[in-house]
Amino acid sequence: MNRTAVTHRACSPYCYALNENDVIITVRTAKDVERVYIICEDPFIHELKRRREWFGEKREMELSMELEEHYLWSIRITPRYKRLKYCFELESADQKCCLFENRICDISEKDAADKQYFKFPWLNPSDVISPPDWVKNTVWYQIMPDRYNRGSRFEKNDKFRDWGDLTNPCYRDVYGGTLRGITEKLDYLRELGIGGVYMTPVFRSPSDHKYDTIDYRQVDPDFGTEEDLRELINEAHSRGMRIMLDAVFNHCGLGFAPWQDVLKNGKASPYYKWFFINSDDFAKQDFSTEDGRYFSFSFWSVMPKLNTNEPEVRKYFTELVCHWAGDLGVDGIRFDVGDEVSHTFIRELRQKVKAVKPDIYLLGEIWTDSITWLDGTEYDSVMNYPFPGAVHDFWNDKKLDSRNFMYSINYCRSLYPRQITETLFNFLDTHDTPRAMESCENRDVLLQKLTVLMTMPGTPCMYYGTEIALRGKHPPFNRQCMPWDSLGTIENSLFREKVSALTALRKELSELSGYDIVFHHHEENKRLIDYSKGNIRVVVNAGDEDAEIDTVKEVLFSNRMQDGRLLRYGSAVIRL
Repeated sequence: MNRTAVTHRACSPYCYALNENDVIITVRTAKDVERVYIICEDPFIHELKRRREWFGEKREMELSMELEEHYLWSIRITPRYKRLKYCFELESADQKCCLFENRICDISEKDAADKQYFKFPWLNPSDVISPPDWVKNTVWYQIMPDRYNRGSRFEKNDKFRDWGDLTNPCYRDVYGGTLRGITEKLDYLRELGIGGVYMTPVFRSPSDHKYDTIDYRQVDPDFGTEEDLRELINEAHSRGMRIMLDAVFNHCGLGFAPWQDVLKNGKASPYYKWFFINSDDFAKQDFSTEDGRYFSFSFWSVMPKLNTNEPEVRKYFTELVCHWAGDLGVDGIRFDVGDEVSHTFIRELRQKVKAVKPDIYLLGEIWTDSITWLDGTEYDSVMNYPFPGAVHDFWNDKKLDSRNFMYSINYCRSLYPRQITETLFNFLDTHDTPRAMESCENRDVLLQKLTVLMTMPGTPCMYYGTEIALRGKHPPFNRQCMPWDSLGTIENSLFREKVSALTALRKELSELSGYDIVFHHHEENKRLIDYSKGNIRVVVNAGDEDAEIDTVKEVLFSNRMQDGRLLRYGSAVIRL
């Protein structure tokens, strides 16, 4: 047995409360392990039964997930007295071992071992990680307001380029999209099956993308007014849709009033500690902060980094978010560069804003393993960047087979407690990445990827224009204007109908948002993705040959499926 591969800790994601009654316990092993048992009971059971030594019930664990190099074994336990003490027994073909917190030993040595058992101390209801229930059933749609829709009340201005014109593009180009323009398209989005709109920043900023905010309390005049924002939120709510704002609290723009005060008054400014200033000549003009005179986002001097360790900074932004949640009625907040703000800040903010709106969705933009922020005291969830990596890698590398795809998806599913996994923000592309269509041979392949997106645990998000397979590899091309004039072409209309059918299924079938997945593999077509969720089966043919599809009770969605055969580039969702 490869003992070095055996891993467990009595903390998330290996041990956590699923709800007020149940605990999920998981052990990771190498693939030479054939069985795993848990020996568990209340820590004080021996005292209750007047016995000298602690004892536990032996229960077999389930092989719940296969990764590329490991197995994950899991069990769901309902502790009678809310506490658990436990250890494990592991069996391979040639060895039996016991795993304790402080050691792993042969099973023959377990009685003589200096044992330290694992312990789940107490299942406190207030400690259960509980993301908002509505999130996992929501299909999101990301919008960059400047590039989406001008609206019927748009007033022509020389500062705005002609809609969609990408001749000699500049990063400062603005096109005149407005909040009213988004409001006017809410019925279009509802018909598309969208349940939530996530907008990149809408507050005052000198740039086109608005990630260098200079006034967090004023809607950018190019987009409209606070009344326009209120109208958008209210109109969305009247249609059963949610609104999520982008919060840029890691850094600000040069025009932010506290930064301007610091530039003017230096150390005498009451805002001096709002920033990370390391030199007396910090105010010198230089596009980069490589010299360390002050810290900024990604060395860009135009985005000074905010010091969220400072109580006054935390208070300012916490009150701001409480205003968004309480006065404006915002349903979600996406925290830009969510891994660089202080844990203290997010904990305080969460406590205050959840008191105002308990079911608000707090989403961190973190590109890597984010377990540190997901213990239930900070973010509800994070943007699931490993997910698009898993999807795009499979289609980009033809050497990968369905098992490789399973390993990548299971890796995404193994990172966090399942209630968090069900609310991870899944996507294929954003304003920060190439559009999904750029890595697709044709629209059928994009539809395959969308089929996967809409049938995986997590809350799915489409980037605006994906419903018509918009292209664009790098800014500004991946942030181009929504081409409303070409929406009605036959090709775009047919593709949009397919996308709408997928989003409707996601909303209709609760199985699709669930955590549990059973993968099936086919030797005759190793690039046939095939998995079941309850009695729903998803099949995607990424191979070179057509595939026979059996056990079909009802076809719920299909593209390129004929007479029980899933053609190359085809995808289907069926009922078993």
